[in-house]
Amino acid sequence: MKLWELLLTGEETLKAVNIAEYSQDAYTLLEYVFGIDKNYYLMHKMDEVPSEKEEKYKSLIDIRATRKPVQYITGSAPFMGMDFYVDENVLIPRFDTENLIEICLKEMSKDKPQKLLDMCTGSGCIAISLNKLFKGHIKVWAVDVDNGALGVAKRNNERLDASVEFIQSDLFSNVEGKFNVIVSNPPYIRSEEIKTLMPEVKDFEPCLALDGTEDGLKFYREISNQAPAFLENDGLLFFEIGFDQGKDVEEIMVKAGFTDVKIAKDLCGLDRVIWGRYC
Repeated sequence: MKLWELLLTGEETLKAVNIAEYSQDAYTLLEYVFGIDKNYYLMHKMDEVPSEKEEKYKSLIDIRATRKPVQYITGSAPFMGMDFYVDENVLIPRFDTENLIEICLKEMSKDKPQKLLDMCTGSGCIAISLNKLFKGHIKVWAVDVDNGALGVAKRNNERLDASVEFIQSDLFSNVEGKFNVIVSNPPYIRSEEIKTLMPEVKDFEPCLALDGTEDGLKFYREISNQAPAFLENDGLLFFEIGFDQGKDVEEIMVKAGFTDVKIAKDLCGLDRVIWGRYC
């Protein structure tokens, strides 16, 4: 079988089970199995493929056909121009979350060193990205309740040559000291909505990192109420939010004592990031 024929077989298999990104995913798995890029493929697509590579590719296509996310199959997810390791212990980093990073970069002080805490760190993509992008200007700690997630985050910290320190903690229970900035992308899906999500999400991504309980707002309340005790004067609290949660989270933050609360939209015009100041 030629390389292009193998790719076509992969596309047809994924298309048959209604995977919308069938072409992209089939090609991603081809790159992964053969260790190639687009230029190599275009130059060698008429080459005959070794039987062991053919079987390996087909087996991964069959796994993807079960709706297991391609990122979990390859162990790789792009975020902020970096390549993060992921497995089923953590959510797959989303492009939407890059909005949170960009707002932090814009709003955080660059005039003095900053201490930052990333709550519910998961893969560590937020903590590590900010640590790298501020180029040593901030000291970063990252918290997660789940040791499996922390194992992934620590692996990414080493993989990407970052210098984040990690804390196993149920929110702030094991956290000490004060910070200039607290940032969080907490679980915020309403419990009842989880069963309506795509199979790739509801069947494979960790429910612990998705479930924001009945109204999706539990962690916004708990973090907002506890954060003031861990923030320096004039400290900032940043959240990623669901598209319909802006007003609710704003009310929660204001009630907890935050001022100058602002909401930023994503490229689709949907509420995506909220932040406020505690004095």
